[in-house]
Amino acid sequence: MTYLTTPVVERIAVRFKVIAEVRDRDVHAESTPRLGGLAMFLGLMTGLLLASKLPKMGSVFGQADTPYALLSAATVIVLLGIVDDKWGLDAPVKLAGQVLAAGLMALQGISVIWLPFGGTFVVDPVTSVLLTVLIVLVSINAINFVDGLDGLAAGIVAVAAGAFFAYSYLLSVELGIARATLATLVSVLLVGMCVGFLPHNTFRARIFMGDTGSMLLGLLLAAATITLTGQIDPSVVAGPALLPTLLPLLIPLAVMAVPLVDLVLAVIRRTRAGRNPFAPDKQHLHHRLLEMGHSQQRAVLLMYAWTGLIAGTAVAVAFVPVGWALAGGALGLGLLIWAVLRPSVSKATPSGHLKTGTLR
Repeated sequence: MTYLTTPVVERIAVRFKVIAEVRDRDVHAESTPRLGGLAMFLGLMTGLLLASKLPKMGSVFGQADTPYALLSAATVIVLLGIVDDKWGLDAPVKLAGQVLAAGLMALQGISVIWLPFGGTFVVDPVTSVLLTVLIVLVSINAINFVDGLDGLAAGIVAVAAGAFFAYSYLLSVELGIARATLATLVSVLLVGMCVGFLPHNTFRARIFMGDTGSMLLGLLLAAATITLTGQIDPSVVAGPALLPTLLPLLIPLAVMAVPLVDLVLAVIRRTRAGRNPFAPDKQHLHHRLLEMGHSQQRAVLLMYAWTGLIAGTAVAVAFVPVGWALAGGALGLGLLIWAVLRPSVSKATPSGHLKTGTLR
């Protein structure tokens, strides 16, 4: 559905002038329509509707309001993104909208309910909502920051969501519980949304996802991790095939490692320079790869590979002997370092795009 509706959304964006114009700090060379996140949202709604009709998904849709919590929060974030993509919003206004969406989701049942302190520490309702909002805000803005080259954010989220789907599904198998969970559903929907959008968004992109897309992807990735790691009792996770209690918390960090590292480095860099942490610049990880001489396509593939390596190694550690998982990770790390240090061209070419918006 995302693949089929993206050209329609592209025409809508052109019709209503929702366009990313070329500016001095941008990488893309031509004005390009954005709002691609709207097609992703249509894909999400279609996937949820289809899943709700499947008999074996009754455990997800029949016993809780969490799918509706997810959809209501996604609707708020998409409306916020559409307004921002069209007119541009100040950082405080956008942040308030993100808090509203996250709070709405938390109050309807998608929230953190325990912390791994002293065994299983169940948090009170207020703390639960606050932690959930914090996780969602970090996830949204991490994806927002990394959305800087054609196909980069969609590909990274597809890889990350695929790894998290594998973890959540295999965990269900290990624990002998239902495979059909909200975490596995959201993860696989994310993969489909991103894969459907990528043919229109890879170099040279015909349409950008805009903040409508990046914020939606961040929200859904956070929802997937919260529904699994924030609601499963960690005491039942530890077993002969799994690492101990902290693993359910470490997996989401590994899955989102590349966007999170980029976010943290950007905040530190800008704060040390006396600038607003959300002020845009051209020193993100993908920009550094371009400066090293990598082409845009190669830089994007390297970022995919880093995401896959970190997330894949973390998932492998959970289900195979640690030695084998770490050996494979070390081999992949060596190959990736070699690839990073051997740029494909002698000079970076500013042929991609830097997403517009206030929060990056």
